[in-house]
Amino acid sequence: MEDLKERFNEYLELSGVSEIARRYFVMNAFDGVLTMVGVIIGAYMGGNINHDVILGAGISASIAMGISGFSGAYMTENAERTREMKRLESALLISLEGTRFSRAKRFAIIFVSLVDGLSPAVGAFIVVSPFFFTSIIAPATAVLLSLALALITLFLLGVYLAHISDEMFITHGLKMLIVGLITITICTGAMRLL
Repeated sequence: MEDLKERFNEYLELSGVSEIARRYFVMNAFDGVLTMVGVIIGAYMGGNINHDVILGAGISASIAMGISGFSGAYMTENAERTREMKRLESALLISLEGTRFSRAKRFAIIFVSLVDGLSPAVGAFIVVSPFFFTSIIAPATAVLLSLALALITLFLLGVYLAHISDEMFITHGLKMLIVGLITITICTGAMRLL
């Protein structure tokens, strides 16, 4: 187990993937949360807060965002890492296939793809989760809990950004929270116009 941890850390360092993964995590979790906010508000304002409909739409959207994120990141990261490896091989005048660098390249592609694919799905799943409990809570309560979870998640993503940038957590948390409130307001207003 210790060997696996050392190899993981070595590949993280060699590939420089940590920073990219952090960015993908925050951006895509943010997307997943706000997408689900739109789905829930759309269902609520459209008069259809049936938990089966919202769970079906929420889970399907989560899966679609996960597949999209994973495959898009895989193809993009593979192209970038292959280009980088070819440049390095050209400069060194040797093939790096089978070396630690090529293994770190493969690790980076998979690692970033997993982060990119899982983060929007997890964000979306958190928001839609109250609808799993509509046998014990009213659908309207599930809507309110979902929106509260969305805002809490956005705030926590802001806190995480503050931690990365070594700035005040409350400022970043509130910024993300404000974006969530603006999204709720715009989605609600747009649905009223329909």
